[in-house]
Amino acid sequence: MSPDAFNNLFSLLIGFAFAGALTSGYQAFVRRPAGFGLLQQGIAAASFAAVPFLMFAAPFIIMRNTLMGRRIERRRAEFVMMATVLAGFWSMMSGTVVLMTLHAMGVFA
Repeated sequence: MSPDAFNNLFSLLIGFAFAGALTSGYQAFVRRPAGFGLLQQGIAAASFAAVPFLMFAAPFIIMRNTLMGRRIERRRAEFVMMATVLAGFWSMMSGTVVLMTLHAMGVFA
């Protein structure tokens, strides 16, 4: 495996792990699952605070909603595949940001 492919895989995995940790922490703190409805609270500080949270938590929320929709609403496999690719790309990009931040702080070599 080339170093670039390994780096992309590691970014993907870190992105999904970070998204899962964020949404699990949110659910433990607020006692309800995180979702994109956080943006629909009107013009309030909570709506603006939800944007950075959802930037990193979105891959987990997309996959959770997709898999529940597949099971409950019998969504087509093509839709599930497309959502998985979208969540994977989003996860890789947010994982890259997390790794770059850790590298800049000197935590990760």
